[in-house]
Amino acid sequence: MKVAVNGWFLAPDLITTGSGQYAAKLLAALSEVAPEIRFEIIAPRRRGDWDKVYFEQVTFPREARQVGADLAFVPYWAPPLHSEVPVVVTVHDVIPIALPAYRGGPLQRAYASLVRAATQNAAAVLTDSEFSRQDILRLIRLPAERVSVVPLAVDADFKPTVSLERWQAVAERYALPESYVLYVGGYDPRKNIETLLQVYVWCGESIGEEYPLVLNTHPDTLVTADNGERMTIAQMADALEVREYLRFIGPIAEADKPVVYAGARAFIYTSTYEGFGLPLLEAMACGVPVVGSSAASLPEVAGNAAMLVDPKDARRMAGALIAACIEDDLRERLRQRGLLRAAQFTWQRTALDTLAVFRRVLN
Repeated sequence: MKVAVNGWFLAPDLITTGSGQYAAKLLAALSEVAPEIRFEIIAPRRRGDWDKVYFEQVTFPREARQVGADLAFVPYWAPPLHSEVPVVVTVHDVIPIALPAYRGGPLQRAYASLVRAATQNAAAVLTDSEFSRQDILRLIRLPAERVSVVPLAVDADFKPTVSLERWQAVAERYALPESYVLYVGGYDPRKNIETLLQVYVWCGESIGEEYPLVLNTHPDTLVTADNGERMTIAQMADALEVREYLRFIGPIAEADKPVVYAGARAFIYTSTYEGFGLPLLEAMACGVPVVGSSAASLPEVAGNAAMLVDPKDARRMAGALIAACIEDDLRERLRQRGLLRAAQFTWQRTALDTLAVFRRVLN
């Protein structure tokens, strides 16, 4: 089997993005479980915005045919409208068409319309969760048999044990407090940052001093309040009177993330919409109790290994967080369940599930 791969996100400057990491790690795992597959990475020669569209729609399908590929794989949502080679595309989520706030300007909407139409012609679609699958079936209206759930995976680097020397180096680099609650994720509207801070309105007096909330951003990061108002996260924290309980450490290097996770007393994730929610699983793999949102794909990913609450109920989430921080028996149950749950999500499993779809398309 020869598979042509859209290599847009495999460039050195993009391989650290979410799409780049997914493509690189999946291809590495596929090479291990199916060494008989020959991958032909097709890379762009130019990298402007219009170059990207031309590469996706013209260059990639043309070169996939020219190299004699049996299958064309696009590891992000950008299938070609026309391809003589059967196309498998990964659609992690459909946020640009599911959420009005993410539809962007005319060019972004035109691009979303293009890839939405092109997806109709894909031989198969991979997606991260049953939640995303249902969104794809509802919004793109594909035949159900063409859309398969292939969950993401947790890297082996995410583990509960960290050497003292490594911990001290990372703690010093980010000025981490001795104990803390951690949030790792984005700060766009669906991440529900106002509720995240409101949790400390309810629990700050009881645990805020001992377990401040560590955020992977800077105080001047712009966020959106529930009423649509834009402000910095520091301004939002001041308005809610929780600034004293927050610690801003800035972006975390990928190599340091497992250590920052492992040092947390608990992990909190308040998102209202996720195609998968990998940070939640990464925290579990590091043995950290998780308190999170019960929205979208998160219950599907967490199973019974996290305390999940309505994403707009800051008071109940605060209660769950207090319990996760101070009740030792509960903490240990969540820790063990989380480790078991995270162990189910491996790149080998992702590769095998992907391979099954490849073979089904060719057969």
